[in-house]
Amino acid sequence: MRLIFFGPPGAGKGTQAKEVSERFSAVHISTGDILRQAVNSGSELGLKVKDILDKGLLVSDDIMNELIKLRLSKEESFLLDGYPRTIPQAEFLDGILSELSKPVDCAVLIDADEEDIVKRISSRRVCPKCKRVYNTISLKPLKEGICDDCDSQLVHREDDQEDVVRKRFKVYLSNTAPVIEYYRKNNKLVTVDGTKDVAEVTKELFNILEGVPHK
Repeated sequence: MRLIFFGPPGAGKGTQAKEVSERFSAVHISTGDILRQAVNSGSELGLKVKDILDKGLLVSDDIMNELIKLRLSKEESFLLDGYPRTIPQAEFLDGILSELSKPVDCAVLIDADEEDIVKRISSRRVCPKCKRVYNTISLKPLKEGICDDCDSQLVHREDDQEDVVRKRFKVYLSNTAPVIEYYRKNNKLVTVDGTKDVAEVTKELFNILEGVPHK
């Protein structure tokens, strides 16, 4: 199965993508993880990506397109999490998948409003060692500020600060929201309410995707 997951930052794309990828044996390709790996590498490209993310802006199409093209050429069944975010990226993706004879089966929009997104992301804490994600409201660690798995001190990432989150949401509305219509017009889009309980959203997604024909 070949899927695309998108929606506002913090709507639950990553969490649901992991559940769906396991259920349908699709490789989970998170562009956020790819970009963070670049940042952690300390390379010239990584420093450029860090500056963009810290400002709450989107990484350029050129950078994302090359990263995605390389990865998709190696996978038959995949789930894209966080890409495409613009119409040019969606058109570029269509071109890549046409060349590879790997058409998209379904595009999934996990939706949520701005205030819910700000509340979720600004409350997020991440373990810098094992990458486990927590939330000070809904998914607290057993010991405040400490990772349950590796006892590392949790961090509040710069791109999870409220002012940056609001900038990211506005960028999403202006650049990414049109992608929703792109896939809707191509009859590829399904929408799920991301403000519901995580388990409820997962169950709904499983039910929807079980009925999607695979090409």
